[in-house]
Amino acid sequence: MKIRTQITLLFTLITVSILLLFAAIIYFSAKENREQEFYTVLKKEAETKANLFFKAQVDSRTLQNIYKNNRITINEVEVAIYNTSFQLLYHDAVSIDFVKETKEMINTIEKKGETQFYQKDWQVVGLRYSFEGKNYIVTAAAYDEYGYSKLNNLLRNSLLVLFLSILFIFMAGWIFSKKVFKPVKEMTDKVNNISATNLYSRLNTKNNKDEISELGNTFNGMLDRLENSFDAQKNFVSNISHELRTPLSAIISELELAIDKEQDNEAYKKAIKSSLNDAKKIVRLSNSLLDLAKASYDPSEIAFKVIRIDEVLLDAKHQVQQANTDYKIDLHFEHDIDNENQISINGNEYLLKVAFANLFENGCKFSRDKECIAYISFDNNEVLLQFKDKGIGISANDLHNIFTPFYRGENKQFADGNGIGLSLTKKIVLLHKGKITIVSKPNTGTTFSLDLPNLL
Repeated sequence: MKIRTQITLLFTLITVSILLLFAAIIYFSAKENREQEFYTVLKKEAETKANLFFKAQVDSRTLQNIYKNNRITINEVEVAIYNTSFQLLYHDAVSIDFVKETKEMINTIEKKGETQFYQKDWQVVGLRYSFEGKNYIVTAAAYDEYGYSKLNNLLRNSLLVLFLSILFIFMAGWIFSKKVFKPVKEMTDKVNNISATNLYSRLNTKNNKDEISELGNTFNGMLDRLENSFDAQKNFVSNISHELRTPLSAIISELELAIDKEQDNEAYKKAIKSSLNDAKKIVRLSNSLLDLAKASYDPSEIAFKVIRIDEVLLDAKHQVQQANTDYKIDLHFEHDIDNENQISINGNEYLLKVAFANLFENGCKFSRDKECIAYISFDNNEVLLQFKDKGIGISANDLHNIFTPFYRGENKQFADGNGIGLSLTKKIVLLHKGKITIVSKPNTGTTFSLDLPNLL
């Protein structure tokens, strides 16, 4: 069932329930009022007949004739008068005697002074009447035909109005829900036309502040992220293709040249060495891409454990120096370590070693003296690391894009690279809920600062 139909039915049900409640209150109030008003009429009629019988000394035949004459045109009240010994003194119509008084009834009326009750649809009033120091029992009974007729008319009219109200409310609810959901339908039609080829399309929210506009703005935000993701993916594939095609083309060219003509051993060695360097570039690119993929995993899928930062730094240092024997890397501790939790974090050892190795390699690669120094300190909440070099530095234009995947700045002519290392390092730091910043001046040096939460 569509939400529009559900809202219409719910709106109708709630409104009809309220109307039904009001109708029930009105009906039962009218019923109660009719009953009490008719009891009052019976009581007055009983007292009037008793006054005529006892005080005015109107004879019984005259009173009975009045009753019979009135009964032809109206529902006359039937009155009976008894003494306390259950002796009948007067009755409007003994032959009818609808009430059928009993000794127990008379005793009850005398004891209570006044009673009201029903006999079928007839209402009956019994009351104690005093005259010249003696007590008498007077009963009055009648059928309220006029009152019941009005009550039935009220019930019938209420049901008719209720039925018409249901139809009207349902139609109004249907039209109202259609108007309310019109923006949703427009959004649905618009979204159905959005695909990977036209992610630039956006929903028209009309700058309103209602919930529909918030939904549209949220969806537009999602489309912005999707569009950026698609663009990044296209650029990513394009960059990878370029990075792979260049060394592969060089390898193929070198090998074809070596095969096409006879050369001396030195030329063959040169061709093999060049091809080997290009193959190593491809291997480094593949490893970087694998590490980038690992750093992009859901954090819940990456194994974290307690590790010491100094040990990971030492491993990264040995790894970089083993691959590049001319690189000089030093570690400086700026504080004495009293508690190993001061330099311990909850992290992934492999990924952190990749990040530190990238920073070491980056510092040495772009320094003429091939040197990078890591400074280790800590405070009550974080491990603070600084990777400093005295290299060629980074221009102000490149600093804004230095963490963008595959971005190569103005210094790309100084050393080889694929533009993945620093973007991978930032992903790893963010994955560990840390922060990375960079300060650099051309021809002066570069400092990368890392803040990682420790176990204190």
